[in-house]
Amino acid sequence: MSLAASTAHAAEPSDAFPVTPAQMQSLGVQLQRLETSSEVAGLTYPARVVLPPRQQQLVSAPLAGVVDQLLVTENDAVKPGQPLLRLISPELGELQLKLMEAGARSGLAAKTLQRERALFAEGIIPERRVQEAEAASAENLARRRQAEAALRMAGLDDATIRRIGEGGAVDSALTVRARAAGLVSEMAVKPGQRVQQADALLQIADTRRLWLDVQIPLTRRAEVATTKGAKLTLVGRDDISATVLSVGSGASDGQTLIMRAEVSQGAASLRAGEFVQVRLPFAGNGEGWAVPLQSVARQGDKAFVFVRTEQGFVAKPVTILASGGQTLRVKGELQAGQQIATASVIALKAAWQGKSGGN
Repeated sequence: MSLAASTAHAAEPSDAFPVTPAQMQSLGVQLQRLETSSEVAGLTYPARVVLPPRQQQLVSAPLAGVVDQLLVTENDAVKPGQPLLRLISPELGELQLKLMEAGARSGLAAKTLQRERALFAEGIIPERRVQEAEAASAENLARRRQAEAALRMAGLDDATIRRIGEGGAVDSALTVRARAAGLVSEMAVKPGQRVQQADALLQIADTRRLWLDVQIPLTRRAEVATTKGAKLTLVGRDDISATVLSVGSGASDGQTLIMRAEVSQGAASLRAGEFVQVRLPFAGNGEGWAVPLQSVARQGDKAFVFVRTEQGFVAKPVTILASGGQTLRVKGELQAGQQIATASVIALKAAWQGKSGGN
């Protein structure tokens, strides 16, 4: 006797209908336990890995000159203060000469002030001479500090500047150093190339923090969680997760929104510019149940799932809240721990319709 025939004799107008374990086995009916709504997988969208602007360091020429030697290559990891390249610059010599001259004048002015104060204390000179010496000393000290600041901006360290200010040997080349740690992502110059002040030399990227720019169709925005702090995962890469930062206010030509998320775990295995697939949780993930697409049967404009009972199954009407791939989020009179049919649902629907006299 077929399953539909065995259930056709039931007279009560109920959505419950009997199915024996033997019939389930012969039809290949499979079951799945309902879990809490936090298990909803969500929707999948493409995303591009981007480097936040604050994680990029553009190293530019502090002075005009000629690139003498490159001390790093692309993809090298560098530390703060590590030498990157040597630059021969005539302007460096001029800046050092100005410091030496300003240092000499400042020292002479300081000695003159000391002598004038001693003569004034003995009553030999008027106070005006002391005031003039103080003004000259302050002016020359300011010039020295200005010369030191110019060399510091050029990249010289304080010890070297102090040595030059005291009349020590001058440097013929300038060593450009990294300001922060990262990877050399681009080399913009070659040895022997002449550069002007502020020309780009190389770029350093700190890849410890990355962003994901997720493309979401305008028509699907209401179905996914785009609020700040929402969690998302990468398809096929369970070790990587991210947190939503913001959603763009405008739409692209392809009618998509850009949602930006920050990688909170696993950034080391990603590369800037890489394209990935991310899974976003459904909007309002506090309600509803995650069920397989094939577990939902339709009757006209209504949807049902078949919940296992002691005698068989009962057809429970559900409302589809959102869909994503092979997963649906539905709402209905369901409870955690209940089992629903996920295979041979068409056969169960035929049995249910046959019992109730439906077509």
